[in-house]
Amino acid sequence: MSAALAVEAVSITRRFGTFTALADVSLKVTAASVHALLGENGAGKSTLVKCLLGYYRADAGAFLIDGREETIARPADADRLGLGMVYQHFTLVPSMTVAENLVMSRATVPAVIDWRRERSDLEAFMARMPFRVPLSAEVGTLAAGERQKTEILKQLYLQRRFLVLDEPTSVLTPQEAEEMLSLVRDLAHGGAITVLIITHKLKEVSRFADDVTVLRRGRSVGAGRARALTAAEMTAMMIGEPQAPTSLERRGARAAEERLLVRALRTEGDAGRAGLDIAHLAVHPREIVGVAGVSGNGQKELAEVLGGQRTPASGEIIVAGETYTAARAEAQARAVRVLPEEPLRNGCVPRMSVTDNLNLRSFDRDAHGGPRMWLDSAGMAERAQQLIAAYGVRAPSREAPIGVLSGGNVQRCVLARELDGEVGLLIVANPCFGLDVKAVAEVRARIMAARNAGTAVLLISEDLDEILELADRIVVMHAGKIVHETPSAGADAQAIGAHMLGSH
Repeated sequence: MSAALAVEAVSITRRFGTFTALADVSLKVTAASVHALLGENGAGKSTLVKCLLGYYRADAGAFLIDGREETIARPADADRLGLGMVYQHFTLVPSMTVAENLVMSRATVPAVIDWRRERSDLEAFMARMPFRVPLSAEVGTLAAGERQKTEILKQLYLQRRFLVLDEPTSVLTPQEAEEMLSLVRDLAHGGAITVLIITHKLKEVSRFADDVTVLRRGRSVGAGRARALTAAEMTAMMIGEPQAPTSLERRGARAAEERLLVRALRTEGDAGRAGLDIAHLAVHPREIVGVAGVSGNGQKELAEVLGGQRTPASGEIIVAGETYTAARAEAQARAVRVLPEEPLRNGCVPRMSVTDNLNLRSFDRDAHGGPRMWLDSAGMAERAQQLIAAYGVRAPSREAPIGVLSGGNVQRCVLARELDGEVGLLIVANPCFGLDVKAVAEVRARIMAARNAGTAVLLISEDLDEILELADRIVVMHAGKIVHETPSAGADAQAIGAHMLGSH
């Protein structure tokens, strides 16, 4: 008998004050299937799932579990019914072993744990699973793919029969993503669980999902068999119109001189991770160099050093032929711009206005780049309005705090600020993380346009597809070092993935 649950949402409505997040939304997930839930940011996907899992209470509508209407007023109700979720960001305790994480995840744990008995029970549980992870290993030492497997094993250990996966491959290599999604699909088709996947990766939807439901602005706007829908059709349903083509055409060959040169760069390790140890890294004008790697292998630290947020222990950074320490005056003089990961936290002042944030680089400079003693409020407002119009920023007003904008519009603001004027070197870290399909296309087109205009671009991204699409040349980081380099033309994603894992 199949353990997998059929789940149906019937005319779900959820309001937050005067804002309607979900309006009469319905979703039908067949037992023992893989169902993809698609939509732009703000479409209502998270709200629907939180209603299903008891974090929110729907204002109207009902949930049917195996055909029976159930009241899900709190997370404990979802737990009782066998509904669970694997979140985009791992929830395991890194310093605890796999066995400890599993045992401590139970609703009831004895005051004194008989670890010999628990270990024996866990071994028996593992023997029934289609994949294994080492029970005695500390979670923090596991590769991302192994941690993702452990998150899924935890849900199976808790006897979940319906599992929501939120962006399950966002930090996995191609090999890890392929293996994990294949295992999940096999579990579902074998009758062990039913799976609802929230993802922006339409290639994975086409390959691994059975059915698709699309939300747009809090409403159900389409559904169908995954293999009967093209990526363009799914995108059109998500944004409400055929996606306008964006140019990723590469124009012009890279220049001979190096705009950025990193030599013998080292940093101190922290949080149990090795520091940077980069012998050589160069980026030329009219070139995008993509830095690939599994999260936690030094990419974040490299961006911090180049952005002036981390001090190197030794080594040399040269920009435009001169030593570079990432001081503000140096960045202005050599047109170095940085688009950081999580820009609202790292590149903006959330409580300041959109206008002020758009002028953070230039508020103290006159039209000729010289120092300014007094703020030019009228000039700042005019410049902000021009950038808002040029980059299609949607904001209540230019005087609204930037923190109230959506993620995509914050990203547009930071892009507008960093790409305004002549840009010599652009350092970009995970520029599309968490953005919807339309915003992703816009951001990537802007980066390519900067490259074509003569900018040297260092693109640090955990999305290998993004690197393969944009980069002229690819380097791979592992344990703080560059371990592989290849032209992007004809690059083998599987080989790059093997280097990312350190197994090549």
